[in-house]
Amino acid sequence: MELFEAIFTRHSNGNVRSEELPRDLIGKLLDAGNQAPNHYKVRPWRFFVLTGNARNRLGQAMAASQLARNPDLPTETFDKTKKLPLRAPLIIAVGVDQPSESKVIEEENLSAAAASCQNILLAAHASGLSAIWRTGEWARDAKVKRFFGLAEEQKIAGFLYIGHPAEKAESVSRPSFADRTVWME
Repeated sequence: MELFEAIFTRHSNGNVRSEELPRDLIGKLLDAGNQAPNHYKVRPWRFFVLTGNARNRLGQAMAASQLARNPDLPTETFDKTKKLPLRAPLIIAVGVDQPSESKVIEEENLSAAAASCQNILLAAHASGLSAIWRTGEWARDAKVKRFFGLAEEQKIAGFLYIGHPAEKAESVSRPSFADRTVWME
């Protein structure tokens, strides 16, 4: 797939089949993410690849955190939360390193990790896969961060849910850049 075609046709689609993805294909996606630009060549992203039962364990960590914060919620709510990571056969969670040198800025690390996520999404699309980038409360949750071995002050740039499309997704037309652009000459 040509680059501009990938950029203009990629869109979020979480409607995927449950069949597992081959490890070599997952490796290609990770390699694409690893090509993202980053200041000082620090590669601040941390890839956590969840397949199989690891997705169940993430769901359990999410539900345990939810229970600790809201013990009065109905049991069905916790059961639903446990199933969230099962929406795709592959989740790539992207953690972000804290700066380890004074010249490295936290926002630049987060931007680099976000660029890494976009590279993975484009590579997935070019490989005929569907994906959706999710964040929400789980990207900020201390227990979820601990599940991944991250410190509470570390960030999670997102959870990339990836799989083979369940059906052909409709093309999405985005608005023009014109109302978001100021030309300065």
